Amino acid sequence: MMIDKRLGPLVQEVARGAGVDLVDVSLKLTGRRKVLTVTIDSGSGVTLDDCSNVSRELSILLDVEDLVPGQYTLEVTSPGIDRPLKTKEDYIRNIGKLLRVVSKEKIGKQSFFLGRLLDVTDTVILIEEEKKQVEIPFDNISRAQVEIEIK
Repeated sequence: MMIDKRLGPLVQEVARGAGVDLVDVSLKLTGRRKVLTVTIDSGSGVTLDDCSNVSRELSILLDVEDLVPGQYTLEVTSPGIDRPLKTKEDYIRNIGKLLRVVSKEKIGKQSFFLGRLLDVTDTVILIEEEKKQVEIPFDNISRAQVEIEIK
């Protein structure tokens, strides 16, 4: 379903004003109803209050701007505990966390990595896996997600 090109910047502005980062905006048809899902995150995590604040502010602006025609349901959510990482900003927010990374092509003799994210540059992520550091280029990452750690 097509999203009005003005929607992204509007949602970004609301998220920034609430002190959180915009991760994704999607508009899907579920049965007969449209669902606008806004995913937000922050370095310290997302609270229910963060979701409520963004939802309230966004609802008001969307009603005024009429960027989503017809009736729809607005959902504001966090990416979840074992979130997939998609953007460079996602990786930066998760420096220090344990990641599970699958590469498209082997690095050394492996294509699966489980290690702590140490650094992010414009072209690679650096993880520490079993006391060795591994650089994985962004364009070689098939999938990456935060691994749940129970302490």
